[in-house]
Amino acid sequence: MPHARPTLLLALALAAAVPLSVPVSAQTPAPVAASSATVDADAVAALARMGKALRALPQFRMHATTSTDYVLDDGQKLALAGTVDYKVNGPDRFFVDIQSEQQHRQLFYDGKRLTIYAPRLKYYATLDDLNRSSQALLAESASRYGLEFPLADLFLWGTPAFPTDGFQSALRVDSARIDGDATQHYAFRQPGVDWQVWISDATALPRQLIITSHADPALPSYQATLQWDTRRPVNANELAFNPGGATRIVFVPVALAAQDTPAGGN
Repeated sequence: MPHARPTLLLALALAAAVPLSVPVSAQTPAPVAASSATVDADAVAALARMGKALRALPQFRMHATTSTDYVLDDGQKLALAGTVDYKVNGPDRFFVDIQSEQQHRQLFYDGKRLTIYAPRLKYYATLDDLNRSSQALLAESASRYGLEFPLADLFLWGTPAFPTDGFQSALRVDSARIDGDATQHYAFRQPGVDWQVWISDATALPRQLIITSHADPALPSYQATLQWDTRRPVNANELAFNPGGATRIVFVPVALAAQDTPAGGN
């Protein structure tokens, strides 16, 4: 009998799988006419400007208040609140803190090593020798490692990892104020997903996001409202993981876990 890797499921669960981005608007958008099922070049251009603004940031802090829909077996949806905090310095160093009443996760990346930490449980797992940019890591993290980072599109907009030629629909909805910031509200449809973004007039950064999945008939959404700090420096100490009294466990990528888990095993 092959020897089971220790705490396999816990290691995989440390980076709670959270959909990419998103938030719910405080106001109800105006009804969209049937003719909106077209791709508006101005909406796509606004998305390109937002991507350019994101890629131009040498460092930033971002705080998001989030709401995630979970669908029960009978189809009822539950909305659970949480927060996401990113600290980013350069193209290959970041820290993200993900909190809700149900769990607390932190992820540290220094360009070579990704550490996933559960502060309440005092366990952590590490992926070594990654040697890639944050963009490259987040672009393949779900398929290669089974990790879905919240708001990962912040790292991918404006790069080849987020092409804009596959939209089924793209349109400007209206203007709105998010926490006093004047924004433009856009809506996009791609295969399997609808998503909306509110882009700041002043900075071209996203202030609010909503992603609605078509994979479930209940159409669950992940929502986020974003606050940006692009002026305060992000120090290296803020991005470093200190294990303290935590216990290291083995991280097993999803593909390998599927191969190694015995039939009928837990």
